[in-house]
Amino acid sequence: MVTLKDYEYHVKPDWCPGCGNFSQWTAIKGALVELGIEPHNVVIVSGIGCSSNMPEYIRAYGFHGLHGRPLPVASGIKFANSKLTVIAYGGDGDGYYEGLKHLYHTAKRNVDVKYIVSDNEVFGLTTGQASPTAPLGFVSKTTPPPEGSLEIPVNPLTLALTAGATFVARGYSGEIKHLQYLIVEALKHKGFALIDVLSPCVTWNKIATYEYYKERVYKLQGNDMTNFDNAYKLATESGDKIPIGIFYKVERPTYNDIDPVLKQGSLTEKNVEIKKDILEEFY
Repeated sequence: MVTLKDYEYHVKPDWCPGCGNFSQWTAIKGALVELGIEPHNVVIVSGIGCSSNMPEYIRAYGFHGLHGRPLPVASGIKFANSKLTVIAYGGDGDGYYEGLKHLYHTAKRNVDVKYIVSDNEVFGLTTGQASPTAPLGFVSKTTPPPEGSLEIPVNPLTLALTAGATFVARGYSGEIKHLQYLIVEALKHKGFALIDVLSPCVTWNKIATYEYYKERVYKLQGNDMTNFDNAYKLATESGDKIPIGIFYKVERPTYNDIDPVLKQGSLTEKNVEIKKDILEEFY
């Protein structure tokens, strides 16, 4: 039986007290335990940023890579060993700025990896510059007053939907049990899954706080998760009402299911011996 203790590691998080990443750390471990997935069958891949230190805090296989590049690495791991549970994790700066194109193509290919993004609207590690999800007019070191940010913020949910993602959800760090439920459902889903997590940065974002979200967040109930148009409409809701939950969930063959080589089984179980006559062609 898998327990939370199995996922405990001697390295403890060094995030700021109150950071929303703590809730995600708890929810990820809780989801893995709930599903009975053992640590040696889990790989967590990250890029760069405060949140991207996650692989160091969970006792499982991990890869801490380049800025914005967790999804290519996660995809490669899933292609090599389809039996592994592969989770890509990072922040909104990492995923929606440097890594934006990887999100689009991984969703389009329906690679069977789960992508959890800690969305706090700032680059927290480098002291609070505006991220791609920062609202219009957001004031930061890179978007000074009086105008603030001049850019319309990226909507990761509508982006993932139009790219062809088969599972699109939004969570909130202030609702740990609900977030764990979303992660469980994403892990059970066969195909690419995006969970964008509204996650207050208590140090650098004094607008999108826990109080701000408490007044606005509501849980989706009874929505048709297979209805693309309705999911897209819900994903554009903002302002006084911000929905969290599963917006869209459909079944479609994964990349491993349709690739001529990958559909034959895990590459780790293949005979990779190269015959002498083939080698001689290159010499």
